[in-house]
Amino acid sequence: MGTVKRARRRGASALTLLCAMAVLAAAPALGLPSTAYAAPVAPGAPGAPVAPEPQTKSLEQVHKEIEDLYRQAGTATDAYNQAESETKAQSERVVELAKLIAAGRERITSLKDRAGAAARAQYRSGGLPPGARLALSGSPSQYLDGADRLRQGEKATADLLAELNRTQNDLQRYAKDASELWQKLEANRVKQETSKKQIEEKIKAAQELESKLQAEEKARLLQLEQDAQRQAQTAWLSSGVLKEINGTASEAGKKAIQFATAQVGKPYVWGAVGPLSYDCSGLTSQAWLAAGRGIPRTSQEQLRLLPKVPVKDMRPGDLIIYFDDASHVAIYVGDGAIIHAPRPGRTVTLAGAGSMPIKAVVRPDA
Repeated sequence: MGTVKRARRRGASALTLLCAMAVLAAAPALGLPSTAYAAPVAPGAPGAPVAPEPQTKSLEQVHKEIEDLYRQAGTATDAYNQAESETKAQSERVVELAKLIAAGRERITSLKDRAGAAARAQYRSGGLPPGARLALSGSPSQYLDGADRLRQGEKATADLLAELNRTQNDLQRYAKDASELWQKLEANRVKQETSKKQIEEKIKAAQELESKLQAEEKARLLQLEQDAQRQAQTAWLSSGVLKEINGTASEAGKKAIQFATAQVGKPYVWGAVGPLSYDCSGLTSQAWLAAGRGIPRTSQEQLRLLPKVPVKDMRPGDLIIYFDDASHVAIYVGDGAIIHAPRPGRTVTLAGAGSMPIKAVVRPDA
């Protein structure tokens, strides 16, 4: 009986196989997708489906990405420069406080010596208070003279104690201020390191993007950059703004422009203040320093602390602050033109004042 069952199962399996073969053979005639039954093909083998190639970025997209990276680096550079400027000022103040603390300690030592001398003199006189000694005097005139000296001595003693207390309070204040400054110095050190890392990362990413371009693509990229600036400048001039701008440079402004002009062609280096290279605010701050006016180091501080003037009233020598975050600055030289240090990979150059979005105009010698 078992043998009969096994024979029947073998017969059924064979019949199923024959039916399957018949369906496969008839598939083309029936319009069935015979490839649905094909064996898997190894990737890369003839007949394997081709994976779609990754979509390449257009040169315009690369240009925008590079410009964004350098803009971000510019913002971080401003933060770095500000922290560096604050650190320098705080370091100088710490040195001043250290000198004040040393002088105060010497003064306290001197005051204590004087107080000790007075105490020793009283001990040598037998320990009697000056008033008692005068009362025991047999001469009225001597008593009156002594009373006057007593008042003078009491005042001197009171002044000595007051000065001692004042000096001790000053020392406590100096020590507190120095401690707070050290904390700020450490915070600025961390801020500088963070900004420096961000700058280096952004610049490296931008340079890597540029390095992948062929020579003709790099030339085209530069052309795109110049075209964008030219279009922005044309739109700015088309507004008629230049018709209203007719201010004359001050004598200090002329000196600042003369200095900036002499730097044309020198490379942009973030954090640099010359004489061989500059960043944007390094150039403007040094230009005005050469004109005899010290101004803040960073574009954001220049915006915050220098007097603002309307665009229509600007004159050669004024500083133009660009972008919403005030991360770029240039010096206006007249006729709708500026001199500025654009970004890494570029040099100090002449450009259109309207080639970038203007945020404000400030005047160092208002």
